Amino acid sequence: MKAKTLPVHFDGEHIRLVEPYELEPNTRLLVMPKEQPDEEREDWLLLSSRELANAYGDEEVEYPAELVKEPNPDYEGR
Repeated sequence: MKAKTLPVHFDGEHIRLVEPYELEPNTRLLVMPKEQPDEEREDWLLLSSRELANAYGDEEVEYPAELVKEPNPDYEGR
């Protein structure tokens, strides 16, 4: 079965689907708690993603590692 994210909530006793979804009996589910970021954190994440999109557009040139004049000794590379 293909992975699918379904919104759920915990009512203190049971995990319940937010919206109806057809599940076969004995379907295995993986539930991962999602932390609710505070409003300020959401604002910072939105700002940073916008600015990264501005800084690195689709036409951005890929620079080879050979152009680095002073390597960062703490950088592990990829």
